[in-house]
Amino acid sequence: MTYPYSSPAVAVFVVLPTVLAALFLWAVIFSWRRSGADDAATSRAALLAGLVTFAWMAVTWTAASSGILREWDRRPPPFAFLVLGIIGLSALMAFSGVGRRIARFVPLWALVAVQAFRLPLELAMHAMSERGIMPGVMSYSGRNFDIVTGASAIIVALLTRGGLAGRRLVIVWNVVGLLLLANVVIVAILATPAIRYFGDRQLNVWVTYPPFVWLPAVLVLAALAGHMVIFRALSAFPRSRPSAGGAGPEAGRTCPGDWDPDRCTTRRSAASRRRR
Repeated sequence: MTYPYSSPAVAVFVVLPTVLAALFLWAVIFSWRRSGADDAATSRAALLAGLVTFAWMAVTWTAASSGILREWDRRPPPFAFLVLGIIGLSALMAFSGVGRRIARFVPLWALVAVQAFRLPLELAMHAMSERGIMPGVMSYSGRNFDIVTGASAIIVALLTRGGLAGRRLVIVWNVVGLLLLANVVIVAILATPAIRYFGDRQLNVWVTYPPFVWLPAVLVLAALAGHMVIFRALSAFPRSRPSAGGAGPEAGRTCPGDWDPDRCTTRRSAASRRRR
């Protein structure tokens, strides 16, 4: 299964993973610098993140090219290990020190805005279904409603950045986005030749070929890890904005809609110094 990369719908499955990989490296560098790490530590973190990202993208592309992922008669099928790898790497990215720094130092609105990549992705997936490459059940004309997450990410990010929305809206949006992601992943798994839930005319085999393998291997991974990182960021997001005369360690703390932990900490420290 080969298609010209000059086709916009096909190019999306190369361009979006590449852009997300670049954004991940930027987030690592940005969060390390904001945390006060020196240039050497920042470079080491960026190099390690870059090597792991490149290795994962290269391995999954090679596995798809070799045909290993299409060996559905094996038990368990190799594709199952790809799914487990996606879940494992997502959790590692979100709950490791990398995820902790990104959640703390990258503004919440930016973490939400990244998920807007799912809008052009869903449009490209629909184009693939119309060409008969992807089963229709995986499109928004079937049982995939993840386009809602991509479109709403832009709105929620703008509202959060402008201070018109905060923690509660992002929580609701993040939960809904995660559920919609789980829905399409379940549909995709049920449509594999190993299960054939939707019948032989709705088989999900296209993601076992390059460049489409990067849909689960990179794009789904980025979406899942992104939701988990947002939950980590929300756990530290201020639940209220106490007045300057309030009591307790949070008194005098003010945080903008595009909440930035570093700036909030700085403002709180400045307020404490003035009181002393």
